[in-house]
Amino acid sequence: MTATVQTRSNRLPLLGMVALFAAPLAAAFWLYYGTGWRPGGTTNHGTLITPVSELPSLPLPQPARKELDTLFAGKWSLVVVADGRCAEACRNSLVYARQTQLGMGRLGARMQRVLLATGQCCDRVYLAQEHAGLRVTDLTGSDALSASREPLLAAFAGERQDEQIYIVDPLGNLMMRYDTRLNPKGLREDLKKLLDLSHIG
Repeated sequence: MTATVQTRSNRLPLLGMVALFAAPLAAAFWLYYGTGWRPGGTTNHGTLITPVSELPSLPLPQPARKELDTLFAGKWSLVVVADGRCAEACRNSLVYARQTQLGMGRLGARMQRVLLATGQCCDRVYLAQEHAGLRVTDLTGSDALSASREPLLAAFAGERQDEQIYIVDPLGNLMMRYDTRLNPKGLREDLKKLLDLSHIG
């Protein structure tokens, strides 16, 4: 009798330890599968565009057609949409894009910066001095581009376009937008995840 009581008392701490480790796991399973609750947080900092938006294929004659067809091909693009005179908000966004690409290290070679100029294009001296390597597409520069620009610009949704950076993948899909008033560290983290997971561009 005494031996049985002793055996049971020895098992109690063991059972307590098992319960201590099993209870959180059981509670997690119950929350996830029993109640339908799912974690609400996301790990991205920018605004995901869902579903991913394929940029429109515009019925343009050459060479305007070729210009847009090749604009986003092969690279991850940081796109700024703004008036070509490039006021303060535009300049801030271009600096933001430039510093983001520089801050990506070796991954920066898989990226490009693009300015879609919606009018008054462009302050070429400023752009050449401060933003070497920036690809500038003047959507007012030819009759063909000017007449067909609205479907393209409509794809880049959001208020204050000149305070946004849009991420376009190498296949021409608009994936994310990022408010340039936010900490640039978040954009770099999002881009690093995208480029690490992607085998294109």
